[in-house]
Amino acid sequence: MDRGKDFLKSQVNNAVMQHKAFVENLIAHEKQADDERFRSLCAKFSPKAAAHQQMLEDYQRELGGDMGAGKAFLGKALGVARDLADSVRESDFLRLVGDIVTARQSEDTFKTFRDAGRQLGIQRLAQIGEHGERDHDEYAKEANKLCAQLFVEHVKQGDTSGIGMAATSGASAERTI
Repeated sequence: MDRGKDFLKSQVNNAVMQHKAFVENLIAHEKQADDERFRSLCAKFSPKAAAHQQMLEDYQRELGGDMGAGKAFLGKALGVARDLADSVRESDFLRLVGDIVTARQSEDTFKTFRDAGRQLGIQRLAQIGEHGERDHDEYAKEANKLCAQLFVEHVKQGDTSGIGMAATSGASAERTI
């Protein structure tokens, strides 16, 4: 396992690749979405996600991170796998669930960068982490709300006989995923 600056570079390289998948999903899903609320959510957060991606890539360059063919090949392979998975996920609901998972992965990485940057006195790492964590948390909250709405709509639009639906007082789950 890498240590020191090599470890930091490898983790930033991983974050760049993982977060790029989230950015690409938002862009693609904005175009693919049937649901206007989902398109709007993607459109709202795409610029923020692109800014985070730029910060990660700039920091990667500052560190002299691996931007070589091996990482590019791996990134393309992950992209192809993601595209295949998305082609199976024909519904906005399933695309949204996947985006929430990817956003939460990035949010966790940004939290780690924030906290580790503070402990290590690496202001740039802490700053990237703070911005990314805050915006990804905001995205996840809004996406989870929409996910719950889509879930309810999908259930109500189908046969609900025998599933024990009861009237509710408007209470909703705070977090679905």
